[in-house]
Amino acid sequence: MAVHLRRTRSLGVTAATVLAVAALSACGSADADPVGTPSVAAPTGAAPTGAAPTGAAPTGAAPTGVAAPAVKGKLRGYGTVRQLSGAADLVVRGAVEANGFRVDEVLRAANGSSVGAGTRITLASLDRGVADMAQMSTLTAGQVVVLYLARDPAAPTFRTLSGDFGVFDVAGAGDDAAAVSRSQAMAVSGLVTEDPAASGHGFRTTLGQLRTVAGQAK
Repeated sequence: MAVHLRRTRSLGVTAATVLAVAALSACGSADADPVGTPSVAAPTGAAPTGAAPTGAAPTGAAPTGVAAPAVKGKLRGYGTVRQLSGAADLVVRGAVEANGFRVDEVLRAANGSSVGAGTRITLASLDRGVADMAQMSTLTAGQVVVLYLARDPAAPTFRTLSGDFGVFDVAGAGDDAAAVSRSQAMAVSGLVTEDPAASGHGFRTTLGQLRTVAGQAK
């Protein structure tokens, strides 16, 4: 009978020990990673997924203290000579010189422009940041042209309307003289009515027709 009690006591101690170990294991597993799944830490200096790195601006934002680059738009297109004439402050025929432009004839003067034949005016370049500027031609000394110009309100200079849209190369001075758009892509498609079939192919007319349409512009 004594042997039986010792065995019972021994079994009880063993069972208690097993239960205690199991309880400790259960408590510790609540804060540990599952077996076989290593802990993944963000690399040094990197931010957790979905967050911006420390010291860096969030995606899509400019860095602190640095202005976002200005967005440059595209130039306005013109469909007809009538549209060009109506939008221009000055429509002139003349010659490009090394230091400006010599006006030989004024086809239209609006908005208080006092430019007359024999006047020399200064032509300013378009903003080089405009997307379409890469396709623009250059006015060089000796070229005879009709220009559709906008006056700069802040300086005594003029700019061609939408770059090459406002430039016609001219051969001669009479009404029958050829007047050809400087660009094929950036050109009107008609005198007073647009011609979709002619779009992108340049425009050819006469100096007399440019004079007539400019004189009718309001």
